[in-house]
Amino acid sequence: MNKKISFSIWYVFLAIWAVILVHDFILALQKIEEIPYSEFKTLVVAGQVAEVSLGSHTLSGKLKPAEGAKEPKLFSSIRVEDPDLVKELQAHQVKFVGVVESTFLRDLLSWILPVVVFLAIWFFIFRRLGQAQGGFMQVGQSKAKIYAEKDTKVTFADVAGVDEAKEELREVIEFLKTPEKFTKLGGKIPKGILLVGPPGTGKTLLARAVAGEAGVTFFSISGSEFVEMFVGVGAARVRDLFEQAKLKAPCIIFIDELDALGKARGMGPMAHEEREQTLNQLLVEMDGFDPRIGVILMAATNRPEILDPALLRAGRFDRHVLVDRPDKGGRLAILRVHARQVTLGPDADLENIAAMTPGFSGADLANIINEAALLAVRRGKDQVGISELQEAVERVIAGLEKKNRVLNKMEKERVAYHETGHALVALSLPGSDQVQKISIIPRGIAALGYTLQLPTEDRFLMTKSELENKVAVLLGGRIAEELIFGEASTGAQNDLVKATDIAKSMVKAYGMSEKLGAITLERERQPQFIQIQMSQEKGDYSEETAREIDCEIRRIIDEQYERVKRLLAERKAVLQAGAKVLLEREVISGAELKAIMEKG
Repeated sequence: MNKKISFSIWYVFLAIWAVILVHDFILALQKIEEIPYSEFKTLVVAGQVAEVSLGSHTLSGKLKPAEGAKEPKLFSSIRVEDPDLVKELQAHQVKFVGVVESTFLRDLLSWILPVVVFLAIWFFIFRRLGQAQGGFMQVGQSKAKIYAEKDTKVTFADVAGVDEAKEELREVIEFLKTPEKFTKLGGKIPKGILLVGPPGTGKTLLARAVAGEAGVTFFSISGSEFVEMFVGVGAARVRDLFEQAKLKAPCIIFIDELDALGKARGMGPMAHEEREQTLNQLLVEMDGFDPRIGVILMAATNRPEILDPALLRAGRFDRHVLVDRPDKGGRLAILRVHARQVTLGPDADLENIAAMTPGFSGADLANIINEAALLAVRRGKDQVGISELQEAVERVIAGLEKKNRVLNKMEKERVAYHETGHALVALSLPGSDQVQKISIIPRGIAALGYTLQLPTEDRFLMTKSELENKVAVLLGGRIAEELIFGEASTGAQNDLVKATDIAKSMVKAYGMSEKLGAITLERERQPQFIQIQMSQEKGDYSEETAREIDCEIRRIIDEQYERVKRLLAERKAVLQAGAKVLLEREVISGAELKAIMEKG
């Protein structure tokens, strides 16, 4: 009863072909001989034709039986324009009749073939459209990927570095396993759980782990998959998704990148009516379903500040779980999880790598392990050692080495002094990040050299003096060039951008200007978890204040410029000695430059 009957347009072509074959087969059985018209006229004159049927385009008939033959021979021929044919047939006493030829097959094909061609084109176009849209007649159905209990295969053992988030979600797992424990006291589990955090911290993995721990069905869909080219499709898909989830309860619905769907209504110069209809339907569905049936709605985003307030109110996404970048212990746990599939050497110290990677997300750490494994294979090793892991960290931070990019002698010498200037200032100022490595091997897209600084511990606050030291370190490369060569080059462009941004933040955001006081002048709301370049619009302050801001930014830069210039002038000999060693070896460590400093 459940068998589906499918129809293909090719069945029509097959039927027409079969009719033609049967027609030809019947003619073949009758043994009709095709003869030229001239031969037919000769047979008429010879008196061998018994009867003829005259058609408009063809003629056919029977010949008189030959001696010893029982049946007359059948023939056919093409009729040509011959006005004397009837007279000749009468003269030789040949029976003839006029026949109206059947044009049924020809007429049938004349109107069926265009229809068939049109249907074939229509079928081909909509089949391709259906493949792009998941089925033309199914555009209103949910595109959620459904993972059964046995297919999730992700548990909390596969998620590391987010212990606080896991503790928050254990309550959800308990509810899905034993809902009566909560309902007997009248308690209700939160309808919606919003996972927020920077990109790559494992929000999607954490949601799948919750489903795997609870052993329930997992519906996974992206926020952008609700909105299509047809009006009303998004709302229909939301309804279908919740209907499917109720049938599979208990289960988890997970919407990734919720900001694509749940952006605040009315934001921006133009309203998106279709997206707002989809959002409205989601809000209605979240209000309508009963939390006691065991459907938990989870979502992930890294832009919570742009979500519609109606989504975040109590009764909808009323529990927010922060999935932040891991600390040192969390990074070590993540590295160990990803290192399970990799053969590590005895010198592969993951604690050292965890200390070198503050601010890295789980995705970054997974990339480091993978890059180290690929590098070990490239070097012909059967184990991943500490050198491959450190090289992978540098590759993620600074980019791929460009050993084939050859600098001329003058450029190479200038880059060496530039990078030594950065490192020397960092080693000379207290509280600066530790210098790990100085290199003049080009890396990435435009870096002709780099100085690798890594903090010794995780930091969450920075003081005014530490920010000023950062500005000073950034200016060290340009000032070293001016001190040795008498002029600057274009190589310090990126350093100046970073230094100016820090000084601007000190004045406008952190209230670290004595002249302007402890106020913030930032107008736009900055994203919490992703860094994007905001538009340079004037804030809510006067032209005079804007002029004072510019003066304060310039003052901070000028003060650090003079400070670094005096420092490098005093240690010019160390600068020259360090640059000379760097030119010879191309790569030196921070400890080696520090030893040169101690020698004076």
